[in-house]
Amino acid sequence: MFILYAIPAGLLAGFALGGRPRGLTTIQFRFAWVILLGLAIQLVLFSDQVTAWIGAAGMPIYVLSTVAVAAAIAANLRVGGMPIVLAGALSNLAAIVANGGYMPASADALAALGYATDRGYSNSSFVTDPALPWLTDIFSLPDWLPGSNVFSVGDILIALGVVVVIVAAMRTPVAAVTGADTTHLDRTTPESARA
Repeated sequence: MFILYAIPAGLLAGFALGGRPRGLTTIQFRFAWVILLGLAIQLVLFSDQVTAWIGAAGMPIYVLSTVAVAAAIAANLRVGGMPIVLAGALSNLAAIVANGGYMPASADALAALGYATDRGYSNSSFVTDPALPWLTDIFSLPDWLPGSNVFSVGDILIALGVVVVIVAAMRTPVAAVTGADTTHLDRTTPESARA
């Protein structure tokens, strides 16, 4: 949920820096469906009913869906901001793989939101002595925010990258957005002669 806050933040920053919403139409993602599918799988995967039903299969599904999302992100590095998103995705993937298919969360971050440390397999689970602890979910959003949850350094990088993607697109010049080249038009030429 933390990453979703990057979208309005990016829009606000884009407007503040003189960007236009129509610039967002210039963003062209390759394999966007892979990113959406991977995130949808994870959304379903961590619902209580599905987690209980699939059991240990959740860990490889989590890892494979995360790898697929990271690969699709890597295919879009030409889009401004996506290298930052990829750095965050790889940070999260490293933490998940290093901890056997779990994204560890610190006891303090879980406690700040009133979560128990024994809540079972989830997108963030308590691990006593995690590998790469600095890449795990060690932060938490304030519990009064909608969708508050724990998050990692990787999530921060992903969110920052999303903001950069949005701002860069919104600041794309109008001529580049429309694809029109009006430099050859003589302003003294009547409109009827330009048709």
